Amino acid sequence: MTVLSFSIALLLLACVTWQTLAWSNMADDYVKDACNVTQYQDLCIHSLAPFSKWARQDPCRWAQAAVSVTTDETKRVTHYVINLKKNETLRGTREQRTLSDCIECFGDSIDNLHKSLGELRSLKSVTFDTQMKNVQTWMSAGLTSEDTCLDGFNGYKERQVKNLCNRVLNVTYMNSNALALVNKLAEDGGGSINTSP
Repeated sequence: MTVLSFSIALLLLACVTWQTLAWSNMADDYVKDACNVTQYQDLCIHSLAPFSKWARQDPCRWAQAAVSVTTDETKRVTHYVINLKKNETLRGTREQRTLSDCIECFGDSIDNLHKSLGELRSLKSVTFDTQMKNVQTWMSAGLTSEDTCLDGFNGYKERQVKNLCNRVLNVTYMNSNALALVNKLAEDGGGSINTSP
């Protein structure tokens, strides 16, 4: 390889590296800007960073992404609670009843998240306000369900219960962030819907 060829190769590599870094910084800016309206911004940035390239500055896509990751995390916690109950890790009658209540609450929450995501994916400018009110209602109901689960474990000090409560809290924080992004989309109005794929 000649000195000239080597220099050109280095220059191309530097350009590619610079473009990659520039895009990475821009993607970071997108997610930080989107998460600016949320209460738990670090969690928002961490959970939604992978969507930066897709969502960019589209409030509808950020809302969809937030509801989607919240749905996935809610399902994970639901499976965790089901396994706790099945394995009888918490053996008392009250604990088992509380776990059953949590499973029911999380089932309701997952249903509401699925309905919300479906609605966000089919937004139309003519029905935007009604659709957004539906999503806000369902997302708020999901938060209430998760709080109900937490309330059932008030006063417990076992390590397993603390671990469970931390997982449930994480879901409530994610749901809160998702609701904040949904509210931002609602405030922006139907004109903010991007119909491109």
